Amino acid sequence: MANSLTITYLSKVSLASLNGSDKEVDNINPIKKVTLPNGEQLPYVSSQAIRRALRDKLEELGHSVSPVQESSTSKGAPKTALDPIRYLDDDLFGYMDAKAGSDGEKGTSNTRTSPIRVDSLLALATYKGDLDYATNFTGQKIGLDPNIFETEIHSGVYRGSILIELDRVGVEWRLVDTKERKLEKVDLVSAEEKAGRVIAFLDSFRTMWSSGRQSRFLADISPKFIAAALMSSKNPIFLEAVNLDEDGQIKMEELASVVMDYQKYIDSYVFAIQEAVFQKQSGMSTLSEGFEKIEQWVKDYYEA
Repeated sequence: MANSLTITYLSKVSLASLNGSDKEVDNINPIKKVTLPNGEQLPYVSSQAIRRALRDKLEELGHSVSPVQESSTSKGAPKTALDPIRYLDDDLFGYMDAKAGSDGEKGTSNTRTSPIRVDSLLALATYKGDLDYATNFTGQKIGLDPNIFETEIHSGVYRGSILIELDRVGVEWRLVDTKERKLEKVDLVSAEEKAGRVIAFLDSFRTMWSSGRQSRFLADISPKFIAAALMSSKNPIFLEAVNLDEDGQIKMEELASVVMDYQKYIDSYVFAIQEAVFQKQSGMSTLSEGFEKIEQWVKDYYEA
């Protein structure tokens, strides 16, 4: 029986500075990069930034998201309302709030593990050292010298993955027997609401964009190709298998081999593409058809 949905996707960026990193030089704004064994570097957008973009998009699309509050500890991170019944983002993205103990008592924590797992968005092309040269003349109005700075920029296709644990959306496991550590599954919301939350997330994912550095480097990180599967085993099977050939087109033979290798655990799958970006090949559907099929999987799973 199916229990999860995995999607590996490609986004195309013509020119961008997607995710800022720590400064090594005062007047250079770097991007995040991972170094390969041969010394070359691949830019990436962190999974934290992707989750932030998805949460922001949910709010933009009109969904009520959990309000941010102060931490329960003096030096802790801000928390949300911690209410997965009322707020879909608390349900989908999880949370953790720790409270310090008093009078020698042990502290406590309120934790929900996210049913949605997110991979970083990693470039398939290496960083070539490109920089955007810029000058800020604002200070001249009050007699200051122009502020000269540079920003690392990159062009290429990026690959990311998500995995949705369908059987954990809108569900909580509660301890009912402390002695035997027995847990009981509790449905927090209806099956219809579970389906609606996953579809809302898919809408957010389908139109995702990163708000960072968009005023100067407008970029679209929404998926332009997806390899998706409804799985009976939680595994992001396409995570490393979506690649491009020398002409910049999808290597369909590699994806077909993944389907063969994992056919025992695949209930259904789809490869979908935006033809304005990549060439449509045999076995591919349009992006809209692909997402329609995925949404139907979700409705069928929850019988909603």
